[in-house]
Amino acid sequence: MERLSGLDASFLYLETRSMLMQVVGLIEIDPSTVPGGWSFDRMLREMDRRITAMPTFRRKLHDSLFNLDHPVWIEDRAFDIERHVHRVALPDSGGDTELAEFCAHIAGVPLDRSKPLWELWVIEGRPHGNIAIMLRMHHAGVDGVSAADLLAQLCSLTPEDPDLDEAKVGTSAGGASLPALVADGLVNFAVRRPISIARMLPQTVRVPFQWASRSRSNEAMPTPFSAPRVAFNGTITPHRSIGFTQISLDDIKTIKNHFDVTINDVVMAVVAGGLRKYLSDTDDLPDRPLIAAVPVSTHGEEDDRLVVAGTNQVTAMMMTLPTDVDDPVARIEAMRELSTTAKSHHNALDASLLRGWAQLIPPMTMGALTRLYSNYRLADRHPAVVNVIISNVPGPSFPLYFLGSRIRALFPLGPVAHGMGLNVTVMSCDGQMNFGAIACKEQMPDAWPLMHAMENDVKALLAECTS
Repeated sequence: MERLSGLDASFLYLETRSMLMQVVGLIEIDPSTVPGGWSFDRMLREMDRRITAMPTFRRKLHDSLFNLDHPVWIEDRAFDIERHVHRVALPDSGGDTELAEFCAHIAGVPLDRSKPLWELWVIEGRPHGNIAIMLRMHHAGVDGVSAADLLAQLCSLTPEDPDLDEAKVGTSAGGASLPALVADGLVNFAVRRPISIARMLPQTVRVPFQWASRSRSNEAMPTPFSAPRVAFNGTITPHRSIGFTQISLDDIKTIKNHFDVTINDVVMAVVAGGLRKYLSDTDDLPDRPLIAAVPVSTHGEEDDRLVVAGTNQVTAMMMTLPTDVDDPVARIEAMRELSTTAKSHHNALDASLLRGWAQLIPPMTMGALTRLYSNYRLADRHPAVVNVIISNVPGPSFPLYFLGSRIRALFPLGPVAHGMGLNVTVMSCDGQMNFGAIACKEQMPDAWPLMHAMENDVKALLAECTS
């Protein structure tokens, strides 16, 4: 068995019918590159073969009322790939709008917790003979980086099927006897948790004082609950809207080099410009700048405080967006300064604190509080914590083949939450920056205007580079 970390498990406890904690990858593939021709049955067989070396796809949740700690992953001995892979077709060479509507519907449906927490939709009927793949996984099992790593294992550098790593074939999460589950949970609860609290408490107590000190010298991240409220900062529903677009990585680099900023600065400035235009057009633009929550990967960093390292190795950075700046040039220059301030403050904090305290979450208490928060629509009653979630995940700079088919686009879509009804995630792949937006449909009925506004912001910045 594999014990979930507190942060992993928190995505289970936070989940309600309207707030689904899922990570989605929407992939456009060209099946003409498959040696011998593409067929659904062949794709299914090849995926089944590769999953024999990918235990994450075969593990499911296991728990007991006698378990005092978080749930565990165990091998699903009845795993059947046909229960996870589905095939549909869009009508009349479905375009991007039809594809987004279908994926938005699927994104609003919970995953079945009695089996491994993922599913894949093969969506045929795309223009030019292309096929769309929608892979969604529960956030308890992956974060942005680990999801990209898993996707990479279903891909190859050439269309030919690769040999499997024999050392990984047959690896398993194993089983869990009730005595082992209870005993391990008891040790974590009674021994390791008190030690973790003793180690983390001194540093945690210092955080607000350090934050206040930095605020006095304008060197701090924005504080939670200081964001202006906009339409997508209330209680969400299960319904989703989706939009996506591709922007040339060369164009992003041209802007980066011209303004002497980072690629992430360009991404954040473009999203800020898109949000300003969208909110202005909907008569919802506040005078004060929006605030974004930016997930930051901690993969590879040493951490001895946590009881369990877990799959989700991430912390959050608060960042002001210059949505109050009209001029694109002034906006990207402001973004550079705001980003530098946020990164400096975030780097001064202990990245393990979020995951460390998440380890101590009482499962039943957290679930009850989440349902209370959702049922009483409390997100409508307090100031917005932040306005939007923005994530930038680095991807491969070279062509990839998904089970033999050339990947033409790879749009990432993250979860939304009560009070944060919009998520914009960006991933680079093979010379393109892929922007994906998912929102609560009642709060943002149509995500395409936001995508078009971001495209126009890039054009405006490129014009400045050549003027």
